[in-house]
Amino acid sequence: MAEESERRFERPSQRPASVRPIGAPGHMGVDYEERVDFGRLRAYRLARAQEALRATDCGAFLLFDFYNIRYTTQTWIGGALGDKMIRYALLFRDRPPVEWDFGSAVKHHKLYSQWLPDENWRPGFLGFRGAVAPEAGLMRDAVTEIKSLLAEAGVADAPLGLDIVEPPFLFELERQGIAVRDAQQPMLDARVIKSADEIMLLNQAAAMVDGVYQDIAEFLRPGRRENEIVALANQRLYEMGSDQVEAVNSISGERCNPHPHNFTDRLIRPGDQAFFDIIHSFNGYRTCYYRTFGVGWATPAQQDAYKQARDWMDGALDAIKPGVSSDTVALTLPRAQDFGFDSELAAFGLQFAHGLGLGLHERPIISRLNSLEHPIELKAGMVFAMETYCPAADGISAARIEEEVVVTDYGTEILTRFPAIDLPIASRY
Repeated sequence: MAEESERRFERPSQRPASVRPIGAPGHMGVDYEERVDFGRLRAYRLARAQEALRATDCGAFLLFDFYNIRYTTQTWIGGALGDKMIRYALLFRDRPPVEWDFGSAVKHHKLYSQWLPDENWRPGFLGFRGAVAPEAGLMRDAVTEIKSLLAEAGVADAPLGLDIVEPPFLFELERQGIAVRDAQQPMLDARVIKSADEIMLLNQAAAMVDGVYQDIAEFLRPGRRENEIVALANQRLYEMGSDQVEAVNSISGERCNPHPHNFTDRLIRPGDQAFFDIIHSFNGYRTCYYRTFGVGWATPAQQDAYKQARDWMDGALDAIKPGVSSDTVALTLPRAQDFGFDSELAAFGLQFAHGLGLGLHERPIISRLNSLEHPIELKAGMVFAMETYCPAADGISAARIEEEVVVTDYGTEILTRFPAIDLPIASRY
């Protein structure tokens, strides 16, 4: 009986008895337990980024990707300003980075982010993604300032790495004689191996979603709307300390197949299959965490779809080990034609894995679309979300499961704990 109960609720752990589980200790720092060491986290991230820079022919990296900015300068501004291409950081090989930030954020950094010298926090503004035309000269002046810092560091003649960029800014770099290289690839390589502090933050973020799914299971019943589930998830996550709820997918009934990747005001009805994806971050570290429910009951077709999605999930999880090539994992997943699609491109995002960290989609990306021809080696310290999807034979229902996985020296750890071995039934009659 105990074995059946364990099989039903949780995938057996591969962790040796001598190894302590990954902690999800809470939000506070305390003097009586060792939890996340943010100083150690900042040092680790900067060292990884500078090591990646030194492995290239670039003299510096100029970073606009706001996850790369956080990784190297340990600062954050939310999406309203963070994605407007006005914040940027200059990463050097052997000296502290320089960051240009928006308005009063610079003064705030000088007061509260004292791991960089005061002169390395600078005001910057490039025009809100074109709202101020390049002819105003903001980009010209910024490139001139960057060029002077490169000269001061003795790397003015070396190429400059860029992760993402607005075309007018790229044109200005070229006009002022700066050769450009791709910095996004080495930065993603730097971010792929997570430290113990990063993994603990990822686990804490997942633990918060565990609790939200308990709330959803108790709330989910006929007459609720998809958007009410989204509102509930947002409220609970922010109450628990989330710093950004990026998205909540809420999908039910006939909307499950094909998967629309959104939510509406649809009323949930008896016998629906419903699935949800909760994407949020805690101290910057993200979740991507699907769960599926039956509402009141589940039909044989819905149960069969769930069992198939679970079998695909378990086959992929069984293949994940350090040293394994990602194509080995991809081959455990069904072909696009096996679940109703003409090509792997058309089916992409339904049977795959994606890295988790400061960004939602980091390395490794594991799927039949890219991994069979371009495999990579799985290594301890990688963290990713494994996703499966199975449409039901009734033509409208579907099952969606996602598990967050840490690759360890001994195998894997699963961070996502809400029961998903068997189809959970909410509001059972």
